[in-house]
Amino acid sequence: MAMRGEFSSRIGFILAAAGSAVGLGNIWGFPTQVASNGGAAFVLVYLLLAFVLAYPVLMAELIIGRANRANMVDALGNISNHAAGRLTGIWGCVTVSLILAFYAIVGGWMLAYFADAGVSLAGATQASQWLLAFSDTRNILFCAGFLMLTSFIVLGGVKAGIEKWSVRLMPTLVIIIVALIIYVSFQPGAVEGWSAYLVPDFSRVLDPELLISAMGQAFFSMSLGVGTMLVYGSYVSKDENLPAIGASVALVDIGVAIIAGMLIIPAMYVALNNGVEIFAADGALIAGDKLIFTVLPALFDTIGAAGLFVAMAFFALMVIAAVTSSISMLEVPVAYLVESRGIARKRAVWVMTTLIFLCSCIIILNFETLFGVVIKATTEWSQPLLGLALCVFAGWVWRRDAILTELKSGYPDVEASVFWKIWPWYVRFVCPVIIAVMFVRSVM
Repeated sequence: MAMRGEFSSRIGFILAAAGSAVGLGNIWGFPTQVASNGGAAFVLVYLLLAFVLAYPVLMAELIIGRANRANMVDALGNISNHAAGRLTGIWGCVTVSLILAFYAIVGGWMLAYFADAGVSLAGATQASQWLLAFSDTRNILFCAGFLMLTSFIVLGGVKAGIEKWSVRLMPTLVIIIVALIIYVSFQPGAVEGWSAYLVPDFSRVLDPELLISAMGQAFFSMSLGVGTMLVYGSYVSKDENLPAIGASVALVDIGVAIIAGMLIIPAMYVALNNGVEIFAADGALIAGDKLIFTVLPALFDTIGAAGLFVAMAFFALMVIAAVTSSISMLEVPVAYLVESRGIARKRAVWVMTTLIFLCSCIIILNFETLFGVVIKATTEWSQPLLGLALCVFAGWVWRRDAILTELKSGYPDVEASVFWKIWPWYVRFVCPVIIAVMFVRSVM
């Protein structure tokens, strides 16, 4: 068996795992949810749920991964000594591959808009028109480009690929966000945006809809349930204190989501001040892809000459956020092919990239029918159920003493800690119930 990779430093792991967690959802989903769900009240509920629900599941993935030093299929197979474990692992690999198939399409759009800011600076109007037109050719070409970027990093393995690039890309992401926040805050209209984001409307805190969206956001923003954190956990040194390292990942992820809000919401109100429509027909703030591809580009157009540079910086930020997530997704099936099937890493990366690209092409060519369906099936149905399955494996199937031994290797006094007093029964009883209730609500 080939030597398994390992993260060379704690900061390398934290930035890679946080990069996996920080994706487009943090930047385009989180801010608009905050602004339309009672401002800072939503942030408080989200913070609470991130630690009450997402952190325990994150810990389950990290512990299972590191204890078994294996991909998702083998790790769950080892814990359960049963085909059910391996099947759950394969289901995770399929889900994450499908998520990457639609994610790469969106990542491709970000690349196209980034390229557009570049060609517009050069004054190439025709190229710009082609880049902004929603055509199958453009979508397929840029999706391929995005997947090539992703596979280039994953080819390097853990240390020379994932860690090396996460340590460069994550600080760059934060620097770009902060620079854009400073720029936007000085534009007319930004103050109203800051108040929409930071002033809490506490009457909304117990609204079940708010609770459900905050919980969904916490769960999906940490990319849980699909094995990314399990695989990254399997590359962590045995000397590391897992509860502390998991808390750091959760904090970086939440931190980026919150500073993304400090950029997006004031930017929307600056756009409103410049005559751009930011509210949908039902009075809610425009969110998701419409926000990124309609509202913000319209804002960049109204700023004048500086607008192109701001647009370029913004779409560079979106590409980085997308790539740090996509590398962790690709690593899940690649790790399985390398370790379980004995395929060389290089070949495994190209096999998976090709399969995922074919799925992306099928989605692009049947965009109206498939795009929304694939997103719903993977993120709203499959991901919570996988999270539930992981709680069952960590809470019921895997022996308590084995978990304790694993935690002690990097944290000898763990038995006396608050973490050990709460987490085992919590992941056993509380998490599965909350996830199940949420799942039923979202399906109904």
